[in-house]
Amino acid sequence: MTQDPDGPEDRVRRFATIWGRAVYPLTATSLTRPEFEEQLVPLARQLRDALCAPVFDAGRGRAVGAALVDAHCTDPDALARALDVVESYLVLYCGGDGDREEMRSRSSRLQHSAAAGFAHALRERTLSEQEAISAAALKARSAVAQALHASEARFRAVFEGAAIGIGIATLDGTIIDVNKALLRMLGAPEHVVRSRNVSEYRHAEDSPHVWNLYGELTRGEREHYHVEKAFYRPDGTALWTNMTVSLLRGTDGEPQYQLALMEDTTERRLLNLRLRYEATHDALTGLPNRTLFFERLEKALAAGGPGRFGLCYLDLDGFKTVNDSLGHAAGDRLLVEVADRLQACATAPGEMVARLGGDEFVALITGERTEEEVDDLAGRIMHALSAPIRIDGRELTVRGSIGIVEGPAAERNAAEVLRSADITMYRAKSAGGNRFELADPEQDARAITRHGLTTALPAALARSEFFIEYQPLVHLGDGSVRGAEALVRWLHPQHGVLGPDRFIQLAEHTGLIVPLGRWVLEQAVWQARQWKERHAGAGPLRINVNLSPCQLTHPGLVSDTVEILERVGLEPGGLCLEVTESALIGADDDLLKPLRRLAEMGVDIALDDFGTGYSNLANLRRLPVSILKLDRSFTQGMQQFPADPIDLKIVEGIVSLAHNLDLSVTVEGVETGAQAEQLRELGCDTAQGWYYARPGPPDRLHQLAMADAVS
Repeated sequence: MTQDPDGPEDRVRRFATIWGRAVYPLTATSLTRPEFEEQLVPLARQLRDALCAPVFDAGRGRAVGAALVDAHCTDPDALARALDVVESYLVLYCGGDGDREEMRSRSSRLQHSAAAGFAHALRERTLSEQEAISAAALKARSAVAQALHASEARFRAVFEGAAIGIGIATLDGTIIDVNKALLRMLGAPEHVVRSRNVSEYRHAEDSPHVWNLYGELTRGEREHYHVEKAFYRPDGTALWTNMTVSLLRGTDGEPQYQLALMEDTTERRLLNLRLRYEATHDALTGLPNRTLFFERLEKALAAGGPGRFGLCYLDLDGFKTVNDSLGHAAGDRLLVEVADRLQACATAPGEMVARLGGDEFVALITGERTEEEVDDLAGRIMHALSAPIRIDGRELTVRGSIGIVEGPAAERNAAEVLRSADITMYRAKSAGGNRFELADPEQDARAITRHGLTTALPAALARSEFFIEYQPLVHLGDGSVRGAEALVRWLHPQHGVLGPDRFIQLAEHTGLIVPLGRWVLEQAVWQARQWKERHAGAGPLRINVNLSPCQLTHPGLVSDTVEILERVGLEPGGLCLEVTESALIGADDDLLKPLRRLAEMGVDIALDDFGTGYSNLANLRRLPVSILKLDRSFTQGMQQFPADPIDLKIVEGIVSLAHNLDLSVTVEGVETGAQAEQLRELGCDTAQGWYYARPGPPDRLHQLAMADAVS
């Protein structure tokens, strides 16, 4: 067994070598194969960089496709082989440690962008060549005109020796002479060609412009014109030409003949059509790809008037499991079968199905009755997917989630429509999948806002957009301020001040909660140290900091906490870490070990939101907690007069149990003096809520603490 190349550069060169061996036989280059392979190395690096870049850039793929044309790889089969090599080997040799599903998706997109770049570069080269040919044709016209007026011998030499097709006709369209090159192009004998009038050489692809120009020339209103024109051959095939038609005048200056000079562009046109097809269709399923779909969608949205559109955005449920368990070959066959079924669902005029990539498909419908028709289309798709698909002797059940967007044209752009469909599809998937949902503008707006906040989170931390407010913790016995809870806020540039309920879950989802939580801990500990220095006579103030479930499982929790306390100079007893009850339900010893180590150091651990989970009281003894924080739901019943007696008995029982276990009790959400008095009578130790103070800047807490100290 051979060993893998040692480093990334070796892998790039191995990829370039495979690429060169596949493509070299089809090139028109004068380089040797090793020289040609060396020429491919920088292109391979571009593909690798595009594959692994943090943000995908299709422009790199287009640049590689254009570079192939510059390297004389203009044969269509050379492009096909190059794309095959990219599909088979790019991720293998250049994917690094990236997510394989994402790498394969990017590789597919690079293939499409490379094909588009190849087609564009080849088209540009063709246009340049056409300009040169047009100039040569005009020069030939002049030479033919001079030969006609000089001598028949010179005329015949130019006429028969020309590499392009030449035909001469009278002004009424009677063909009087054609050269051999033109006869070969038309595929007909001379007598057949000369028996027809120019006006008989019409083709279904002709635009009216072609014959308008012809009429102007034969009337002497113009000297020449240049058009792209098709001709029928006797075998039924089409001849495509770049044709220049010129007016020949006699020695007296009067119009006498018309001269047509034609270049055969049939193969070039077929190549361009093939490249266009490859650039706009999915290589695996043959369906229109993202590029063509967006063209059709933009055209439908730009139609305006009474037109409407409906779009079904489909994502297969559990497709990754098929890939992981049966392999990508089986996954590809599954996608092909799904594509065939979807294609069969959208056969009416104005309907199309496309593959956006991976296991994502879209179906588009246009017309004036799409409100009813799009639901029917989604139903047909769900029904088509319900039948099992047999692959490698196994029957696979395919499920899909569909997001539907429908509405009048010209109200939204294509990107907005697709984003709404994508959001709605994920809503269907979150609801259990195997269903379709209709877009809801209000839910779309909330989802877009969540997405915007999620993407802005990392930069927000770097730009110091977060700040902390502090809510005092008050001793119910004497009313003194004993500490504060640190509550992080986000000063968003567009949305203003956001509370933790708007972004903490997003931070947990993205993994940013760990660096954000460490920043909050560091800032809060530093603030507690400042309070200690500023009012030593007011007694120690403890700072409470919330820990998320993600932080609990982070291996650096203990070391980070110890390092911050030692660097800032705060005793462990000045810090309390709050952990929600739900985060510790069913916690094993590995999860509790970091909390035990912190508790042994002297850090207080509070069980937050107690009473909202399963409240397994027997489990309290094994948890390293010293404080229970009762959820505000227990205090709501005390806002009424008289207070709910059941709530009073529950709180009294919890306080008694906690004190018997040597735990102190803090109550959240205290809003009235009556609540505070009842909680004091029930034996609660500390409380926090708007009755005492809303969360505010650190100086506010300093003022409250100093007021207690002097009262």
